[in-house]
Amino acid sequence: MSERTEAALLLAATLLVGVGTAVVTLTNDEGITIDAYVAASAFLASFGGLLFALKTWASRATRLLLPPVALLTALGLIEVFRLDRDLGRLQRYWLLLAAAIAIGVLRLLHGRGVEVLRRFRYLFLAAAFGFLLSPLLPSGLPIGGATINGSRLWIRLELGQRTLSFQPGEAAKVLLVIFFASYLADRRRGLAEMPRSIGPIRLPEPRQLLPILLAFGVSFAVLVYQRDLGASVLLFGVFVVLLYVATDRPAYLIAGGMLISSGASAAQNVFPHIQGRVDAWLHPFDNFSGTGFQIAQGIFALGDAGLFGTGLGAGAPYLIPAAATDYIFVALVEETGLAGGFAIITAFGLLFAVGFGIAIRSGDTFRSLLALGLTVTLALQMTLILGGVLRLMPLTGITLPFVSYGGSSLLANFGIVALLARISHEERA
Repeated sequence: MSERTEAALLLAATLLVGVGTAVVTLTNDEGITIDAYVAASAFLASFGGLLFALKTWASRATRLLLPPVALLTALGLIEVFRLDRDLGRLQRYWLLLAAAIAIGVLRLLHGRGVEVLRRFRYLFLAAAFGFLLSPLLPSGLPIGGATINGSRLWIRLELGQRTLSFQPGEAAKVLLVIFFASYLADRRRGLAEMPRSIGPIRLPEPRQLLPILLAFGVSFAVLVYQRDLGASVLLFGVFVVLLYVATDRPAYLIAGGMLISSGASAAQNVFPHIQGRVDAWLHPFDNFSGTGFQIAQGIFALGDAGLFGTGLGAGAPYLIPAAATDYIFVALVEETGLAGGFAIITAFGLLFAVGFGIAIRSGDTFRSLLALGLTVTLALQMTLILGGVLRLMPLTGITLPFVSYGGSSLLANFGIVALLARISHEERA
């Protein structure tokens, strides 16, 4: 893809944001308001600045990375604004901040490259633990933890009359992927060798596996304690995939599958809210007014979608609880139809193909594992949330990358995009 084509696609996404926002307000008989111009301007400033940063500090990066991200972000901005005007306006500010962070990452890595991250892996691990533990801070402080929907995952920041909430675990997942990739790049040979055995089961030297198991175990335990089982599954999946790819040992995949199956069964018996989600997944209409209401409303919305949907602003996605976060995909499908749904899945598919391509082409083990881990993080996140809203598995409450409302998610995911772009640049250099 040429630079002109990339720029044209970003301009098309900008136009989509402006027109889509205008359609939403026109459907509600409000005319074309200032929101259409502000949304398009914020989007253009964000992706224009990011494109300039790529040309300046990562000029050899693939041109296929930004366009699918732009399309997904554009659709998210439109639908979040359609569902909740205040959240839609706030999401624009998060987008500007996310783009600024991505630009900052590219600037910091300019010259030194991604390799410098290996030197600070234990610092990143400590920072990840700090982010994971921060929601346990007492409530009522200027910066304190908060429990929302039964899960203590949030930090609330009091800014005068305004309160901002964000999930520090989103940043922790990126830092943990950097740590896992760095550690496995150095110890992959030791982990691939299995000199010890317990009966028919062969094991690596404990000193090779113990540090990474401790890092993963503590992170996983914190997430379980906070009742963020969706993030726990995400983290575990990324960990197992990286371990398998680094060692080329299928035994790690088999062991991971057995552990996640037994862990899911145990969680269903131990945590009442997990049992409630499983019951709602299997029998949503048995408790329609309770735990099954969200899933049932999602089924109704999908049933109304058709091929091209009801049209922006003409559906009723606001009847679905948490439509701007958990059920943003269903809300978009209701109003844009199966065509819109397939467009979203195709954009994600292209993004993942680009990420996996960067990982495959990277000659350095650390860069390859890092690109793979970051791409798998996005892919598993999409799989978990789409599987939940389409009733292929219980709903985990994870946000849809780049599309769902959520400032912390947007910041972390744009950081992932910047890292992938930098790895791509170094691979081609």
